[in-house]
Amino acid sequence: MNKHYINKNWLTLSEIDNLISTQQKLELSAEATEAIVACRTYLDKKLENNKKPIYGINTGFGSLCDTQISDNQLEQLQKNLVMSHACGLGEEVPQEVVQLMLLLKIQGLSYGNSGVQLATVQRLINFYNNGVYPVVYQQGSLGASGDLAPLAHLSLPLLDLGEVVVEGKKYSSAEINKKFNWEPIQLKSKEGLALLNGTQFMSAYGVYSLLKAKKMSTFMDVVAAISLEAYDGRIEPFNELIHKVRPHNGQFITSRNILKIIEGSEIAVQDKKHVQDPYSFRCIPQVHGASKDVITHVQKVFETEINAVTDNPTIFPEADEIISAGNFHGQPLAMALDYLGIAIAELGSISERRIYKLIGGTRNLPPFLVANPGLNSGFMIPQYAAASVVSQNKQLATPCSVDTIDSSNGQEDHVSMGANAATKVARMMDNLEKIVGIELLNAAQALAFRKPLKSSNYIEHLIAEYRKEVPFVEQDIEMQPVIQKSITFVKAKCTEMTMKDFV
Repeated sequence: MNKHYINKNWLTLSEIDNLISTQQKLELSAEATEAIVACRTYLDKKLENNKKPIYGINTGFGSLCDTQISDNQLEQLQKNLVMSHACGLGEEVPQEVVQLMLLLKIQGLSYGNSGVQLATVQRLINFYNNGVYPVVYQQGSLGASGDLAPLAHLSLPLLDLGEVVVEGKKYSSAEINKKFNWEPIQLKSKEGLALLNGTQFMSAYGVYSLLKAKKMSTFMDVVAAISLEAYDGRIEPFNELIHKVRPHNGQFITSRNILKIIEGSEIAVQDKKHVQDPYSFRCIPQVHGASKDVITHVQKVFETEINAVTDNPTIFPEADEIISAGNFHGQPLAMALDYLGIAIAELGSISERRIYKLIGGTRNLPPFLVANPGLNSGFMIPQYAAASVVSQNKQLATPCSVDTIDSSNGQEDHVSMGANAATKVARMMDNLEKIVGIELLNAAQALAFRKPLKSSNYIEHLIAEYRKEVPFVEQDIEMQPVIQKSITFVKAKCTEMTMKDFV
């Protein structure tokens, strides 16, 4: 059986992509097991020998941090914490993101700085391995003090509370725990706080969107190359010499991708009457490349975060220290997510401009890419639809991380709003898939008017595959189903890609 061992080795985006796509089961390494047990043992002994208040362990939470809790109420304190914080609102989080939340929470607890029981971590692993996904809601986290509300919902099934989804069907947690003969976890001191403090909601959404963004940013080079061919664009702007003298890595990679994709094209090498192309074609390396560089930066931020301990207080058994601090604050993620949103918005913006140029009736292409324009509107309104979605992404690109609001009676007086940034970026990625689906629809339609000249073998093969799903439009038809098929094709192509495709 394919297994992924949870340990202290650096977890990368590539490894996450691989373990999810190959459906690997999780298992704690001996090192992680030892660290978890050692930390819990240390905490138990510390509480036996120390009666001083330790935040979140024998005190209340937030502004109630000065309220000390008696020893016989410590377990109830942790259960109360989980129940009272389960205040999620809005739509349910997709199962793919909940799966990532489980993975990242397990990873964060495995370092032995959180004080949880081994049984608690093992139960989370059981959920992951058996496809038991707690019902979590998209709204409710301020992105500081951790993702309290979403992580509370993630944790409820440990206590026989809340709901879960198994094989696409919703059940009560009690029903599924009984099916698997899982007894409810009796949370010990600190455990509720360890489960709820942390950035795993923001991180999971960020990883989910990053994986899609990396694949899409590469596939967009393919779609842009088809549009370039369909528009009879010039290849000089992709010459390596240009990009060596302005050596931004993403720019260089994009130009190299375009040249590889159109290599051997009859269209590319034919004489051109026009001296220059519009920026949306000529500046593909600069714009796509800038977004690639943003994605690379954001990946570094998130890989740092998912290999970190982000709950509070943090326990250091070897140093005999329990430190209450702020590693749960989502500011690094919030700012990175806002940056990623800008990159996504710009990829959609330049894509829509190429759509617009292709329907303009220039370069020997018929107006709106259809016979008998006037009688037929052809591809006029798909551009409207793309423009609408592009503008929505521009609006969504407004940063969340500059916002904050007081909570917990002013004790938590600066928050990141990283959770809102995370869900916003996921929505923007969904929008980008729609825009690219429309660009490919237009580019494939326009390319047909270049016959008998052929494009590259790569593009001709891809278009042949595309035509099995999406027809050439001879005259006006109902366009929404065609657009949806194109979007589905784009999503499938991106899903097929692996990290090896990111050149």
